[in-house]
Amino acid sequence: MVVASKEVATVAFLCCIWYVVSSGSNVVGKTLLNQFPYPMTVTMVQLLSIAIYSGPFFNLWGVRRFVDISWPYYFKLIVPLALGKFVGSVFTHVSLWKVPVSYTHTVKATMPLFSVILSRIILGEKQCLKVYLSLVPIIAGVAIASVTELSFDLIGLMSALAATLQHTLQNIYSKKVLRDTGVHHLRLLHILGRLALFMFLPVWLYFDFWHLVTVSNFNMNNESYKVLGLLLTDGILSWLQNILAFSVMSMVTSLTYAVASSSKRIFVVAASLFVIGNPVTVNNVCGMALALFGVIAYNKKTRIHFYCDIQSLRCSP
Repeated sequence: MVVASKEVATVAFLCCIWYVVSSGSNVVGKTLLNQFPYPMTVTMVQLLSIAIYSGPFFNLWGVRRFVDISWPYYFKLIVPLALGKFVGSVFTHVSLWKVPVSYTHTVKATMPLFSVILSRIILGEKQCLKVYLSLVPIIAGVAIASVTELSFDLIGLMSALAATLQHTLQNIYSKKVLRDTGVHHLRLLHILGRLALFMFLPVWLYFDFWHLVTVSNFNMNNESYKVLGLLLTDGILSWLQNILAFSVMSMVTSLTYAVASSSKRIFVVAASLFVIGNPVTVNNVCGMALALFGVIAYNKKTRIHFYCDIQSLRCSP
């Protein structure tokens, strides 16, 4: 019981920090993209941050290095995960660029829907009727929020949905890699970050680099230093957010992680409305509230998985 309580406290503590860091990252990211509309470059800086910071810091933290992954397995799962990592990040930043943070994360509240569907298709997991019913207000709330969103943008909506789908797939398959290989979750983050950076580099060079060099008026002045500061801050916050997300993911099941991630949306939406204060209508707020209510209902119906996770951790050697 003491061990289980410690595990509950650890996961809860990590989730709280994760929510705060994620909220800060989204607010900084939106502020940055408003002044510097280059989502590809923002993605590049975040991947570069993971690649640069992870090596020395993880070594200082004593994260084990060695992992025996065969080349067939590497190309079958690791490479697609790295590809998905930068694709999901690009879609997230495009959505943040096109629409408010609150709307992006209201749409991302559909993660339980994707999680339930994909877990059924990929893992063969079935849920009870109450879990399926809890998805109804999420879908309805997102629909209402979309119809009444003052800054509605189809690209922003589709990008948020694509990012949510990708993050759900990455969660499921990252758990599989951790289970199959025994690699440390932070070392997996480092591996995926470096590989994603390598794969994304030509994409960034094609879309953003030459434009920044030849077209942009990005001269070194006070505004430029402010943008550079925001880029640096966003990169660090993104790195910390990834560490916390992978840490939580390594301790719980895919479904429980989806619950924790969905709960994070409530925190991020509230923080963005308070800090950024984007204009919203009454109907828009009602749509957001309905979607987040669905998240709460979903979490309530699936919270038993959390305690099952703790018991399994307690019984593991």
